[in-house]
Amino acid sequence: MSNARTARFSRRGLFAAGGALGLGALVTACGSEDSKNGGSDAKGAAKSGPWSFKDDRGTTVKLDKVPSNIVAFTGVAAALYDYGIEVKGVFGPTKTKDGKADVQAGDLDVSKLTVFGNRFDQFNVEQYAAFQPEVLITTTFDAAGSLWYVPETSKDKIAKLAPSVAISVFDRQMPKPLQRMAELAESLGADLKAAKAVEAKKRFEAASERLRKAAKSRPEIKVLAGSASDAIFYVSGSNFSIDLEYFKALGVNLVEPPEKAMEANGGWFENLSWENVDKYPADIIMMDDRASTIQPADITEATWKKLPAVKAGQVISRSPEPILSYDKCTPLVENLAKAIESAKKVA
Repeated sequence: MSNARTARFSRRGLFAAGGALGLGALVTACGSEDSKNGGSDAKGAAKSGPWSFKDDRGTTVKLDKVPSNIVAFTGVAAALYDYGIEVKGVFGPTKTKDGKADVQAGDLDVSKLTVFGNRFDQFNVEQYAAFQPEVLITTTFDAAGSLWYVPETSKDKIAKLAPSVAISVFDRQMPKPLQRMAELAESLGADLKAAKAVEAKKRFEAASERLRKAAKSRPEIKVLAGSASDAIFYVSGSNFSIDLEYFKALGVNLVEPPEKAMEANGGWFENLSWENVDKYPADIIMMDDRASTIQPADITEATWKKLPAVKAGQVISRSPEPILSYDKCTPLVENLAKAIESAKKVA
């Protein structure tokens, strides 16, 4: 779907939220599709030749050679890894408190990465400069092309050190950013015709068809996308999120908070108190899987435990910031299809 309006609300507000994008950070712009263990071999681009890529801001970055000293948002690095493209430096959720890989790190070996910032508003510019990056790659969650997880306070300094590339994950369905990430990976040397890459895309397409059939056969099953924090439960609408827009297009019966209820959050989601967590009846609840949110097993609120979907065990995970490779997005689609196929009508 295409929305003429632009989501406008504070970046700090988005960080504090959690429904659509969760406890992340919307930040300002500077001016895979394969299996595990590295995915497809990086054969496509000549390492010594010139490189250019036009990103989703309409910005074309040109370099004398294909970049090898790449810095990327962690989720982007994880997607490129699935194509066999190595990213040496990252920023964004990379390690959990116990030092293990964050869910957004995918199959990356986080012990081998240079991490310039592990959380919102954390980016070591001096370390980044010493790293001598050739390009910075991230996503963008708004129509303005703001660079995800690049802090407002240091964006200008960061922009002077290397050109940036942004893949849009705003107001479009999942296949589009998946395609764009594949094109980016190919420009960096990935072989999209390799057997693993071709098979990964086929699995995604098969999963999508399975979800379409499940939704068509079970139209009565209502699905809610939620996210939990200490004081607030967030219910996402499908207006801008790439996964929810896609699921809705495939026929999934999603809970949709009224636009007025989401206005304060730019149209992304509605804030509910835990006392009102039962406002929207749902047969399946998809919960934000990021480390910055409270996971279902750790929710102690009595109102949560009384929800029919919770009592029926019909709670599944959701990745509001999916790793943009076919290999990683396929399970997200499959899990929802399976949940709808087997769900009891409880709402």
